[in-house]
Amino acid sequence: MLLATMVAACSKKEGESSKLSVGIVLPTKDEPRWVQDEQRFKDALSGSKYTTEILFSQGSSAKEKENVETLISKGIQVLIICPQDGDAAAGAVEAAKKEGIKVISYDRLITSTDAVDYYVTFDSVAVGAAQAKYLVDHAKGAGEPLYLYAGGAGDNNAFLFFEGAWKVLQPKIKDGTFKIANSSEAIALKDSAELSHEQLAKIIGQVTTNWDANDAKNKAQTHLTAAAADMKGDVAILAPNDGTARSIADVFSSDKAVTSFVVTGQDAEKASVQYILDSKQSMTVFKDVRTLVKDAMGMAVSILDGKSPETTGEYDNKKIKVKAKQTDVIVVEKANVKKELVDSGYYKAEDFTGL
Repeated sequence: MLLATMVAACSKKEGESSKLSVGIVLPTKDEPRWVQDEQRFKDALSGSKYTTEILFSQGSSAKEKENVETLISKGIQVLIICPQDGDAAAGAVEAAKKEGIKVISYDRLITSTDAVDYYVTFDSVAVGAAQAKYLVDHAKGAGEPLYLYAGGAGDNNAFLFFEGAWKVLQPKIKDGTFKIANSSEAIALKDSAELSHEQLAKIIGQVTTNWDANDAKNKAQTHLTAAAADMKGDVAILAPNDGTARSIADVFSSDKAVTSFVVTGQDAEKASVQYILDSKQSMTVFKDVRTLVKDAMGMAVSILDGKSPETTGEYDNKKIKVKAKQTDVIVVEKANVKKELVDSGYYKAEDFTGL
């Protein structure tokens, strides 16, 4: 009993050092991106006086809430969370906020709540714009069929990506460079340069992949089966990320009536980098997660040290304007894979064939 009292007194003297400093909640262990993030977060805090625990939600908002509650019970001072669903995560972060915990929304914005302190993100509108610009730059003439795909309908980032893409694609749809092949909602809005959230939701509702490779494959098969002959030949495909891009590319490459296709991606996953080297995928938007992790952890450490984190912009989450730190993105195609992904130390040359 005496020993227990001494330990308790010692712990109080040490203040928060015996508690967990930073809790991190990531969406799923089933995508390479998040597993890589897990290791980078661990590396970012190693050697510091602060401690962290990382939990995965496995695609479930209920599990996400449970994870946050677990971390709250362990005495975290900062929560870094990448939400499975932006709106659904509001309840979880509100519980953290009630306990005086600072909340950093990571990569995806938590929406419809004032319980978010900061947002660390890549410029998501710029990602979509870069994907669309690649399609415009590689268009093969007038009337090229354009297949549109989007991320998860519950993910605010999916809207930002699509918004960025639409701003670049819309003038080329309006002037006849592209003809939309797979969305009646997009066709109805083809003369609108700016789309409201509700209008974006209508298009995304038709072309969502839910960030799922199988959903993307099934949707692409359905679209190609229904497509008339004039919606094949040389085609352009807006695919939201690498996992969906590979599935969609596999479907389009198996259709003999598709002469050629240009397909976008995002995340620079190893499998997609190999697809790019093998000319199966056209490009990917490289978001150097090392920088994003560094920004998120830098922000967390600033908070723990009692300082105000540096921000570079703000995002409207439907309730408040959330202060944000933005990280730049890089377009990667076959010509610059080595420079951007290997020479930069992100991947090793032996990870690929055909470099």
